[in-house]
Amino acid sequence: MGFFRNFKEVLQREKNRELTRAEIVEQDAKECFKQGLNCSECVMTAFLNHFDTGLPKEVVKLATGFGGGMGHTKNTCGAITGAVMALSAIVGRENPAAKETVGERITELQQGIYPIVGKMVNEIKDEYGTLICSELSNPFGDFACKERKKNCMTMIMHCANLAAKYAEEAQK
Repeated sequence: MGFFRNFKEVLQREKNRELTRAEIVEQDAKECFKQGLNCSECVMTAFLNHFDTGLPKEVVKLATGFGGGMGHTKNTCGAITGAVMALSAIVGRENPAAKETVGERITELQQGIYPIVGKMVNEIKDEYGTLICSELSNPFGDFACKERKKNCMTMIMHCANLAAKYAEEAQK
């Protein structure tokens, strides 16, 4: 009886704790998916809802074509491209030509921006074994099946959470 009481107490504490911003973004992305947004739009919309990027909400239309693995070609996963765009909204360059020389511009990318984006992408690849939509969805057979959609929703939530987590780290 003690185990179950302790387990119930743990569940109650978990229920009562405040969500982190990354968890809120994750849950928002899930709701976006339930409302019919594509994978990339879900991550980007949820991120824009909870981070001050200075960008208008309409920028989400840049994410639209990345859904279904880029135009539904099932290439690079749209949730991942959405996460890269979302994180770039925080760490990306507002004026790529602001640095004086080409060398300085390249250094800015290689030492400042690419490492954090690459770390996030590699974390996703390590978790799922691939970045390719077809490889992520093939185990579920029919692309329209419920199991594949559930898997995509999980992927969307994970990518939204990571984009938020890495953005928060970059803002420190």
